[in-house]
Amino acid sequence: MTTSPIRLALTLAVSLAFIPAAFAAPPTKTGKTDKGNVLTDAKGMTLYTFDKDTDGKSACNGPCATNWPVLKAEAGDASGDGYTIITRDDGSKQWAYKGKPLYTFAKDTKPGDVTGDGFLNGAWHLAMP
Repeated sequence: MTTSPIRLALTLAVSLAFIPAAFAAPPTKTGKTDKGNVLTDAKGMTLYTFDKDTDGKSACNGPCATNWPVLKAEAGDASGDGYTIITRDDGSKQWAYKGKPLYTFAKDTKPGDVTGDGFLNGAWHLAMP
């Protein structure tokens, strides 16, 4: 039995419709700072990790999240290449890299700033690629 060219084309088109989600771009970029290469958000702002977080769980809520804005994941975002999406206590979604939730720092004012590195007795760290 042979497959008609139209049916084959339709099957291929439907199959390809799912590929972009599987190969979506990572939610971060890499930027250069005085302390080396770091992960950044889309605006080039340095990303950080927090020692009090556990694998896949953020411990930074309330006022902490005001000072350390989370790298939000949007509906339709897909995990991959070391990136996962975690659910925060308030139900919102946040990106994590290698199990560590990602944040920016409110006191960083421009791309390349790393003022949050070592904050809170060394509990905050640069997210490294």
